[in-house]
Amino acid sequence: MNQRSFASAEFALKKKRARRDKFLAEMARVVPWAKLIAVIEPA
Repeated sequence: MNQRSFASAEFALKKKRARRDKFLAEMARVVPWAKLIAVIEPA
């Protein structure tokens, strides 16, 4: 019988965060997107 534990199932669903994902998360945190959109929206 080869049954997976909850821990192994949880670990299997997690993926390593790529540098791109880390960068995009940082940009989402740092850039004031609402203000930026308000400035460029009329164009």
